[in-house]
Amino acid sequence: MNYNHPKRNTSTLGIRLMCAIVFCVFSFSFLYRFQADVLAVAQHVLSNGLTKYKPFLGALVITLVLQGLQLLIYSLIRLQKRFHALTYLPSMLILGFLTDVNSDIDLQFSIGHWYWVFPLVIVIWLGIALLAKQLQEIEPDNEPLHLLSRPMWISLLLMALLIICTVSISNTNAVFHYRMRAESRLLEGDYAGALEPGKKSLESDENLQMIRMFALNMTGQLGEKLFNYPTPGKSDAILPAEGKSRFAMYPTDSLYKALGAKPKAGMTVAKYLELMQRRDSVDDKKIADYLLCGLLLDKRLDEFASKLKTLYSDNDTLIIDNLPKHYREAMTLYTHKRSNPILVYYNSVMDEDWSNLQELESKYSDKRERKGKVEEKYRGTYWYYYEYE
Repeated sequence: MNYNHPKRNTSTLGIRLMCAIVFCVFSFSFLYRFQADVLAVAQHVLSNGLTKYKPFLGALVITLVLQGLQLLIYSLIRLQKRFHALTYLPSMLILGFLTDVNSDIDLQFSIGHWYWVFPLVIVIWLGIALLAKQLQEIEPDNEPLHLLSRPMWISLLLMALLIICTVSISNTNAVFHYRMRAESRLLEGDYAGALEPGKKSLESDENLQMIRMFALNMTGQLGEKLFNYPTPGKSDAILPAEGKSRFAMYPTDSLYKALGAKPKAGMTVAKYLELMQRRDSVDDKKIADYLLCGLLLDKRLDEFASKLKTLYSDNDTLIIDNLPKHYREAMTLYTHKRSNPILVYYNSVMDEDWSNLQELESKYSDKRERKGKVEEKYRGTYWYYYEYE
């Protein structure tokens, strides 16, 4: 029986073109829209900060190179029709490898298990490709190859499977992506933009919190919006002085330059801020906001009231209505929780909101249900943070 078909290549261009379009659109979009900041930190670390990744150019070049690799592979093994998508596996594998950046790459670069996974996958792929090559020889020549044909859809399903595998291999850690995107904005001097990544997400860590606090401080919003974001870290993580938080790309010296001075080695965040607060040559409000917000994060209300009295009032009664939102919330909380407060704060709007909160809490005896109801209305306030986080 003769299984040779000399006219086999006359109608496979449609499948090849469709697979190429799918790959190029996916690769460029994946690199430019989703993995740009991850590749930026990888290049920053591997080049010791000497080069900068250009998202558009990088996505374009990588996509073209990987597409060129596929064309080379196709020219060697000539897999066509329903098996054509297999020629994209090495390109997809390399794409996954490039974007599988470990989230602590700034501390230690690692390729993980790629040193044995990569060659193993290639060997397995070669075996499958050789088998597909043999099966291709017995495919009928008269099978239609239009958009709705079976070979076309099998190829597209294989491409979809390769895309899913590539995405699953890459770094999909949401917080790491938020951090790198925020740091990229800091490098551009865009403090407002640094607050946008992950703005609606409840996921965070000490590093992302520190980045956001710096951006909020530089835009004068630290006391106003800090608790609008998740706050997993305490006062020892609000600056990178004690090693509880760190930047991956943004120079730490730039942060301290903005605050006025760099701390000595081994100095705690609290000690640094206290010393800075005594200096005449620094921005008092930036330091004061860090001090006050650090106390709020630690839930040290008495010290907060004492420090607020020093920084914001010369009298025993605090009647300033233009305090930042979280300071107003904290002082309302403090005034109602202390029988003999060192500082009394009156604000009719805050007092009414506080009463509404107490009324809402009294309706639910179950702690979990009460927390859920309070969270719906009061998440983003210092009251919710103090009582439930």
